[in-house]
Amino acid sequence: MRYVALFVVALFSGSFAWAHGPEDRPPDAQQLAELQARAAAATPRDQPWLYAELVHSMTDIATEQLQQGQDQQANDSLRAAESYANRIHVNLLHDAKRLKNAEILIRHTAFRVREMMMGASLNNRPVLEATLHRLNQVQSEMLVQVFQR
Repeated sequence: MRYVALFVVALFSGSFAWAHGPEDRPPDAQQLAELQARAAAATPRDQPWLYAELVHSMTDIATEQLQQGQDQQANDSLRAAESYANRIHVNLLHDAKRLKNAEILIRHTAFRVREMMMGASLNNRPVLEATLHRLNQVQSEMLVQVFQR
């Protein structure tokens, strides 16, 4: 019984560790600008992955802003994430490179947005819900593309 309890604790602590690891620190302004420039200049084949990275980064930034009580800035960051998710949608028509990896990153990001919703105020919920809805749509479209190959 004791081993089962230790296994369950290890399982749950390990399953959430990837969602909040040290590599998930939000990028600084320079890193974000570089990523935006790379995504804008990338070939249509590379753009879904780069925009998925931008969606993930903007969600990390929004999480940090919500934790600091900067609700308006967090809403702006979430709207930017939704905008980048829309650009993924446009670029799915092309033969995207690393599409499965981008889909996994979007799924991870949607999970993070769902977590944010649990602790968010009522004022932030509409933006979070809209972002989550868009991320779920993009993820579904990506899965269709992945399985059509």
